[in-house]
Amino acid sequence: MSENPTPEVVIRARGLTRRFGTLVAVDHIDLAVPRGQVFGFLGPNGSGKSTTLRMLCGLLTPSEGDVEVLGLKIPAQAEALKHRIGYMTQKFALYEDLTVLENLQFLAAIHELPRARAKPRVAEMIERYNLGDRRGQLAGTLSGGQKQRLALAGSVMHEPELLLLDEPTSAVDPESRRDFWASLFELADAGTTLLVSTHYMDEAERCHRLAILESGRLVADDTPQALCAALPGRVWLLRVANARAAEAALHGHPGILGVAQIGTALRVLAEPSIDEPALRSLIPDGGAADIEAVAPNLEDVFVAATRGARKEAAA
Repeated sequence: MSENPTPEVVIRARGLTRRFGTLVAVDHIDLAVPRGQVFGFLGPNGSGKSTTLRMLCGLLTPSEGDVEVLGLKIPAQAEALKHRIGYMTQKFALYEDLTVLENLQFLAAIHELPRARAKPRVAEMIERYNLGDRRGQLAGTLSGGQKQRLALAGSVMHEPELLLLDEPTSAVDPESRRDFWASLFELADAGTTLLVSTHYMDEAERCHRLAILESGRLVADDTPQALCAALPGRVWLLRVANARAAEAALHGHPGILGVAQIGTALRVLAEPSIDEPALRSLIPDGGAADIEAVAPNLEDVFVAATRGARKEAAA
């Protein structure tokens, strides 16, 4: 049986860095994105996600490092790249005083689609993204989910090879987010490569591969499953009569990386050295506590990776 071929890399960055004065917004990131994948950037606000995306598509010049996208050197060949990529920001960027149809017709013209192709492509986008009953409505009067679908339709009007999305679901409801991600996977199945920045854990778990950023640094990069399997720590579910007192006792202990209350229980991320007896010894009335080892999730990985990066930076 032949081995699976190595997927083509459509984005490669080495030492990618961006400074704004004395602030290092992106700090020597190395990145390789395979074709046809949904590649996620996970990180809090200010972690460098948007700045990285803007450098990768040629909108922002790196302070240091080399970037190659779809075989083109960026930013030197950014003009040649723009017709091969789509870019969707978290803020609705279309014309609110134009109708849905007019916005899509305008974008078809901007991307220089031939007239014979533009009309059927606009009709295809209206149908695919369920905008048929809104085609004559002003974009500014659409709901959040409808604006999101229109923005996505506009971003892929010219059938880009690569689509970059900067926190595209930050202003929509959970049902719209779920439908939006179904649309993204349809694009990936058709061969489009997608880069999606997010701060939602459930969205990050959907990605084929994930890069976690903290203070401009790449602190983890792998599949969500592999990141969870390689977590350098232990996760415990703790049920105790006074969860708040237990949380206060654990907070700040050097062996405890994170504590989160889940209903009446506590989810505790601890160093490998913290076993069950050690955990019991740290909390009031530990002998009466119900403590269970559980599988790590992506939130545990995120807490461990970002806390580790902050400790390194402070050292």
